[in-house]
Amino acid sequence: MNMANVAQALEMMAQGMAGIFVVLGAIALMVALMQKIDNRKK
Repeated sequence: MNMANVAQALEMMAQGMAGIFVVLGAIALMVALMQKIDNRKK
């Protein structure tokens, strides 16, 4: 196993996980915004 390949794989995995967190954060912000806009009384 080449250490350069392992380092490249870890970097790619870190980028993928960062992308997932960015998308989840964007979805959470959209949901919070929708809740503020939609003020229906229940």
